[in-house]
Amino acid sequence: MAEERFPVLLWFRRDLRLSDHAALNAACASGRPVIPVFILDDCAETLGAAAKWRLGAGLEAFAATLAQRGSRLVLRRGGALETLRALVRDTGAGAVWWMRAYDPRSRERDAAIKTALKSDGIGARSFSGQLLFEPWRVATKAGTPFKVFTPMWRAVRGRDVAEPLPPPGRIAAPGNWPRSDALEDWALGHAMRRGAAVVAGHSAPGEAAGLDRLDSFVSQRIDQYEQLRDRPDLDATSGLSEYLALGEISASRCWHAGLRVRAQNPKGAEAFLRQLVWRDFAHHLMYHTPRILTRNWREDWDAFPWRTATDSPEVIAWKRGRTGIALVDAAMREMYVTGRMHNRARMVAASYLTKHLLTHWRIGQDWFAAHLTDWDEANNALGWQWVAGSGPDAAPYFRIFNPETQARKFDPEGAYRQRWIAEERKRPAATALAYFDAIPRRWGLSPGDPYPEPVVSLARGRAAALDAYHGAAPG
Repeated sequence: MAEERFPVLLWFRRDLRLSDHAALNAACASGRPVIPVFILDDCAETLGAAAKWRLGAGLEAFAATLAQRGSRLVLRRGGALETLRALVRDTGAGAVWWMRAYDPRSRERDAAIKTALKSDGIGARSFSGQLLFEPWRVATKAGTPFKVFTPMWRAVRGRDVAEPLPPPGRIAAPGNWPRSDALEDWALGHAMRRGAAVVAGHSAPGEAAGLDRLDSFVSQRIDQYEQLRDRPDLDATSGLSEYLALGEISASRCWHAGLRVRAQNPKGAEAFLRQLVWRDFAHHLMYHTPRILTRNWREDWDAFPWRTATDSPEVIAWKRGRTGIALVDAAMREMYVTGRMHNRARMVAASYLTKHLLTHWRIGQDWFAAHLTDWDEANNALGWQWVAGSGPDAAPYFRIFNPETQARKFDPEGAYRQRWIAEERKRPAATALAYFDAIPRRWGLSPGDPYPEPVVSLARGRAAALDAYHGAAPG
């Protein structure tokens, strides 16, 4: 066919890598010129401040990687369909290929684009590879999507996952490159303001850094992962969340890295593989029941008396890491300084907001979306609803994390709290002081402030939560 002589527009989204990239491999194997493109469309424009900053850093790293291979990353801003059509006209491309996304906005956009391009006579094709298993290929014996994680884990843990693809040997360049926006003109870090410089010291964007992190985890920490992954005071987790969130590393590569060491470290590797399937679980739920992103997944929770004020003194204290509950405050401050938060700390901070403060999980979900560099829409929604009690496979509402008990168990020497809280300490850690450099000046906080008394005592907050639960009696 004539179109086979024309370039392929390879539309990158949250898949900023060369290895294990099915669309890139197929495009390079076709022998046609390949034009890598990233479009800052509505789906990307609405990212939270931290995620948008991290996207900018990831694009810069990916553009450099492509340049090393004799290729380029073409940047355009605007509506995705209009931009792709313009690029087709500019380049004479005969096809547009991309990797699938599973959130409802992207699916609606991609379906419309595929239909429109095909009507234009342009080959439009999507590829799998963002998840371990496509959502429509995993089901219960009754043929329905899984609503509980453990049965899903049992159903897929023995399934084959395709070996990760190598990076292509050559990326054929077009005779003429189309115009590209300058990344700096997009000012993707603008909303981060002074916090960007602080967070940048705790982020290493790009595929190469992600692969290095995976290698160091598998070789040095995976054997203790099951026992220590809940310890926020230790570097015991994989640290791969920011790379998976932008697709700088694939879930398949992580899966096979875990499989390779499972014989030597069965418990640690198995725990790591479970977390990768949990990520799939979140995305499958989003695919099949997109209401999980915006509404109570369990509809019988719609009558629960959540507090919805975003600016109450208690909620403001939570947002600023000034609740007077040290483990909760340390978790929030870690997020402002690093752009990430340890998973155990996330659960404690989320439980305190939704249960001790009886505040709607959507408020916490939105706050995390604004401040996490490793933000993932599906994981964020499932995590908040799991803790709040309103989601699938949720923790029972009466399971209320006690931050003091959690601290004794998972931060026994207080190292995590010392790392992030500066007030009333003679020699605060540099990380604790960095919090005051990262937050907005208008908050008016300084290391010399007294540490606050609890905005809600743990006993009183727990009692109020249980009263509300029994009064509403959901499910």
